[in-house]
Amino acid sequence: MTKAAIICVDDDFVILNSLGEQLKRSLGQEYDLELVDSAAEAVALCAELVAEEIEIPLIISDQIMPGMTGDRLLIQLHSLYPKSLKILLTGQADADAVGSLVNAAALYRYVTKPWNETDLILTVKEALKRYHQEQQLAAQNEILRDVNQQLTSSISLLQATLEATADGILVLDNGGQVVSYNQKLVDIWGVPSAVKIDRQQLLNLFLEQLADPYADSLRKNLTQSAENIYDCLELKNGRILEYYSKAQQLQEQTVGRVWSFRDVTEQKKALTIIQHQAFHDSLTNLPNRHFFEQQLIQALNQAHSNNQMLAVMFLDLDRFKIINDTLGHAVGDLLLKKVVERLKHCLRPQDFISRWGGDEFTLLLPEISHRENVTTIASRILEILKPGFDLDGHYLHISSSMGIAIFPDDGKDADTLLKNADAALYRVKDQGRNNYQFYTLTINSQAYELLNLENDLHFALEREELILYYQPIVEVTTGKIVKMEALIRWQHPNLGLLSPNLFIPIAEENGLIISLGEWVIQTACAQNKIWQEMGLSPVKVAVNLSVRQFCNHYLVATVAKILQKTGLNPYWLELEITETTTIQNTDITKEILLDLNQMGVSLAMDDFGTGYSSLSYIKDFPFHTIKIDSSFIKDLRTNSKNLAIINVILALGKELNMQIIAEGVESEQLKKLLENLHCEYMQGYFFSPPVTVDQATNLLVES
Repeated sequence: MTKAAIICVDDDFVILNSLGEQLKRSLGQEYDLELVDSAAEAVALCAELVAEEIEIPLIISDQIMPGMTGDRLLIQLHSLYPKSLKILLTGQADADAVGSLVNAAALYRYVTKPWNETDLILTVKEALKRYHQEQQLAAQNEILRDVNQQLTSSISLLQATLEATADGILVLDNGGQVVSYNQKLVDIWGVPSAVKIDRQQLLNLFLEQLADPYADSLRKNLTQSAENIYDCLELKNGRILEYYSKAQQLQEQTVGRVWSFRDVTEQKKALTIIQHQAFHDSLTNLPNRHFFEQQLIQALNQAHSNNQMLAVMFLDLDRFKIINDTLGHAVGDLLLKKVVERLKHCLRPQDFISRWGGDEFTLLLPEISHRENVTTIASRILEILKPGFDLDGHYLHISSSMGIAIFPDDGKDADTLLKNADAALYRVKDQGRNNYQFYTLTINSQAYELLNLENDLHFALEREELILYYQPIVEVTTGKIVKMEALIRWQHPNLGLLSPNLFIPIAEENGLIISLGEWVIQTACAQNKIWQEMGLSPVKVAVNLSVRQFCNHYLVATVAKILQKTGLNPYWLELEITETTTIQNTDITKEILLDLNQMGVSLAMDDFGTGYSSLSYIKDFPFHTIKIDSSFIKDLRTNSKNLAIINVILALGKELNMQIIAEGVESEQLKKLLENLHCEYMQGYFFSPPVTVDQATNLLVES
């Protein structure tokens, strides 16, 4: 027997694949999961399935897609397959935009991205249940038409059918009189079992249970005969009922209506919780970034209409990371909660505070008449944070830095105000913290400095200002160096030795990363060849590939040319690709990695655990090495959850015959913890920081 099919549409392969895997885990035994990446394919697939008489209970579509949007697709599919329920995946929960789809596409629900898998599966299962119940109700309607024709002989069959349904059913004739109902209806409405129910008094009993103003609304709808009705109502006891009504036709004449009632109290409560979570921070229960941005736009419109000023403030706790790193996140979280309690005492009733992220908060201060209003609040915040915080035995003193932008002087739109307030915040931090700063135009001088740095970068290669440092990767059981990771530095003539964090993002943006990356690979390969010719124990040299560099069409040819030019055996070169890079375009990624692997070059997945890769990618891609990101290592403790994660990664590497390297090992304690997990390869300052070529050579001589 052919199963029914659920169709999922999304142009993003990763999201589509993830959606399919999640649905398959819960519903794969009952339904076929059909995944397509465009609206056109979805339309064609539906037609094919219908032609094969395969049922389509549910269609799930992304909202933003090239060609035809999800909105248009669902509207078109509804006109063709009105019985199929539709769920819209959207990156923004815009109630007005989604609401317009309800009638046009009979939209059942919308789900915001990123979604919670449990909530998604619950929504999908409810949709499927609703679909089958509607099909059941349609079948019941067919029975009811026969009942109207043969009422006297078929009463028992009708009642048996009604009692078999999961919903409460009420059947009215064209005059609004009760023809039949089931026991489930009485139970849902909460009519006391001791009350003897007269059929024609049933409606009055029900209406008495309704909270205002639902009684008048339902009474008005009871005998409507033109349109189908779908709505919700609330009882005095707090229960929420969802109801559906359809007019019954006999020989093109309306002969009555069938009402279906369902108790959706728990679902509504769950939806309320989900909506709250979507717009609030789970730790502090403050509005989150998205909520703040909405409030700011509304406040700007009002300020513009009323010719008023408003202020946007960024507030950051000074050196909060040290607290997290030394005392742990539990203490840090408790501190954030207590800080929020104090901040609320500094604000006026009309002010709005949100948690922007981490230890950063945003404040919206509307209806200000002059800057002194903001100064007063900022000074109050500095003062209220001075007293120490007692945190489960830890007594801490903290301070804060604040950056402020004023509408309309410092910006007339939300993005500009937020950007300038953020710039003012960083000026405070550069000047010593524990203060506040209003935005000024001079703050943008930093942008000018970055522009100069970009101009200088164009000549860095030509002037031979770039150098390579090397950091060893050690086999801890023997103490031997097995790899040297090449790390670029810039010896700037005026600014001194610059970290790649300062100039690599610039090179990524302007395209210089291609020539810089080629120089790094060639220099590292040439140096490794020199080490081999010196008679040192051979080691692999590891080179990081950036996203843009990896996506360069000439990467494979460039690597082959460099290996030929330097004479280095491909085996002694390892290229590191970040986990996030692998999912930019999985087909191209796989092709490039296979070409490099066939060439004999080793491949490593860097920063493992920080991206969104599926474990299937590791299995499918020809990686030889996995580097566990240092973020999992730095807070490692005996009872740490990260310990369990690393243990799983090590087991995975062993199963797939991969080398696993732990990055960021900076202490004997971390080394021992990892050794206890049988991690054989490590890298970090405990063994050696990145060093010059001469220092790296000495390390290899001593290894």
